[in-house]
Amino acid sequence: MKIAKVKNIFQYIQGDRAIWGVVGLLALFSFLPVYSASSNLAYLYGDGSTLPYLFKHFAHLVLGFVILYGVHKIPYHYFRGLSIIAIPVVILLLIITMAEGTTIEGANASRWIRVPFVGVTFQTSTLAGVVLMTYVARYLSRIKDKAVTFKETILPLWVPVFIVLALILPANFSTTAIFFSMIVMLVFIGGYPLKYLGIILGAGLIFLTLFVLSAKAFPGVFPNRVDTWISRVESFSDDKDTEADYQIEKAKIAIASGGVTGLGPGKSVQKNFLPQSSSDFIYAIIVEEFGLLGGLFLMVLYLFLLFRIVVVAHKSTSIFGKLLVIGVGLPIVFRAMINMAVAVELFPVTGQNLPLISSGGTSIWMTCLALGMVLSVSAKREVVVKEEKEENPLDILSEAI
Repeated sequence: MKIAKVKNIFQYIQGDRAIWGVVGLLALFSFLPVYSASSNLAYLYGDGSTLPYLFKHFAHLVLGFVILYGVHKIPYHYFRGLSIIAIPVVILLLIITMAEGTTIEGANASRWIRVPFVGVTFQTSTLAGVVLMTYVARYLSRIKDKAVTFKETILPLWVPVFIVLALILPANFSTTAIFFSMIVMLVFIGGYPLKYLGIILGAGLIFLTLFVLSAKAFPGVFPNRVDTWISRVESFSDDKDTEADYQIEKAKIAIASGGVTGLGPGKSVQKNFLPQSSSDFIYAIIVEEFGLLGGLFLMVLYLFLLFRIVVVAHKSTSIFGKLLVIGVGLPIVFRAMINMAVAVELFPVTGQNLPLISSGGTSIWMTCLALGMVLSVSAKREVVVKEEKEENPLDILSEAI
């Protein structure tokens, strides 16, 4: 009887079961470090109780899984047309974010906007990343096996890319760098000519240089942002311990204190001294409490997720499906590896959190959105359409409504 009920449940879950399993394990595991690491926030900003933070994280995960389930039910070829509509919407949201950005827990960056009437803050750059990768995958699938000139690709491909990245850059250099790297990787895999790709890399470097020089010449326009980037790189390259190294030093102390088996769940000491212990530096708290074994277990989960993403991409029968899985799936694992590398000082401080583990609604929701797209491809829910045919976005909306 129980087996029959389990089978009935699995009838509603489609796509790669291994990815579902990894996502579920990461979500369940996240409650332990978030509950433990949020204690310092509870004393700084609350009444000392960590239960509100635990319930908030639970609500974020529930909504995330609702998004994951809903998106994985959508035939993935719909994402082609929807990305065309979503690009101007994302650009508008990024402009609003720059104009009316909200500061979260002391973070000096216009990265969040507050949703009217609801009071929930939303980081628009994470949504922009998913939309941008989908848009690039759509364009690459159109020009596959076609001879295109660089001039022909500027307006439909690179203009939207650089507009979105330019709007993210002033507030978040690390996110911009990750998106640009992932786009370069995606267009390379998608067969974009290497000689044109070299031009784009050069243009990106020139644009970044001009931005840094402009920010230095007019510091009132982008206060403290470039100085923050430079200080992080200098702190990383300098062996001397300074005040700027405070977070990294506390993270390394936490990791060293954990040993092989850890201090035990909830017994972290450095969570009381480490800023952003429940988000950006949560991996250090995990290693302190669960030891080297816990840290390696988490890393293996992300690497297994990477393996399954590659398998889904390989099995996809369409060019767009392959590129979509790579475009929205790989950044999740890439962000996780960067977060871990920052905690052990293999990388400068970037502000990237640990997907599905760190607290923060936007990160969880957008990760679930991206994984929902991957699962949609693995479920092979695409109707029979020509790969080269471009759907009319209005037709897609009329079908979906």
